[in-house]
Amino acid sequence: MSVADYLIIALILATFGVLIAGIALMGIGGPANVKYGNKLMVARVSLQGMALVMLALMFMLGK
Repeated sequence: MSVADYLIIALILATFGVLIAGIALMGIGGPANVKYGNKLMVARVSLQGMALVMLALMFMLGK
């Protein structure tokens, strides 16, 4: 496996972790959800975007 493969796996796991944290925080509710809910959503979307860009680069470079 190459470095790019490990980077994709790390991005996918980080995205999953942020997703689970956001779901758990939303389930708990309260002021923490109000304070961090949107930040977690932005982090998740950013991580998903980075993973997609990495996958696109890997396909374009012939990996």
